[in-house]
Amino acid sequence: MIEAIAALVTTTFLLLGSPGPAPLALAATGASYGVRRGTPFLAGILAGLAVAIVGAIAGLAAVFANFPEVRYTVQVLGGLYICYIAYKIASGPVLANERESEATAPGFADGFILNLLNPKAYAAFLAIFSQFLLPFSEIFTSFLATGVVCFSVAVVVDVIWLCFGRMIGPLFQKPREARLLRVTFAVLMVVAVLIAFGV
Repeated sequence: MIEAIAALVTTTFLLLGSPGPAPLALAATGASYGVRRGTPFLAGILAGLAVAIVGAIAGLAAVFANFPEVRYTVQVLGGLYICYIAYKIASGPVLANERESEATAPGFADGFILNLLNPKAYAAFLAIFSQFLLPFSEIFTSFLATGVVCFSVAVVVDVIWLCFGRMIGPLFQKPREARLLRVTFAVLMVVAVLIAFGV
């Protein structure tokens, strides 16, 4: 069982921890607004991820595999929304006062929709559940335990990305550098979307 859990944790960490739209958005939010003001966005991303886990268990990823047009539609919507978040990060005020920054920071709904419309998350969890399902005697227990472990790893990974953004934030206190930071993260988010589309 220990080996199965270790394999599950490692795979989940690699799949969810690699730079992608959600991790980059968290880092950019942490750098621009700090951990406290980025927490609602983090909570939204985790809530969307929880839906993706349940969706994978329910077979939604199989629907995407059998009906490519549905997967493509959701992927396009997700890509457009990620680009919107990227624009919001890039165009936000530089060194604004706390009230203004709080008003423009991505919120819970932004994070939730970002992961809700992320077909790669469903596909990743389908792969995890099909290859790294924890070996319990009851199948429901296996899926539940695997889902809990995946979500726990996701919490750790996403908190690390948000805190990483906060750590590098002070390096960009001047307006020019702060704008460069925002635009760089926004561009990386768009690049991640293009890679997902195979461009």
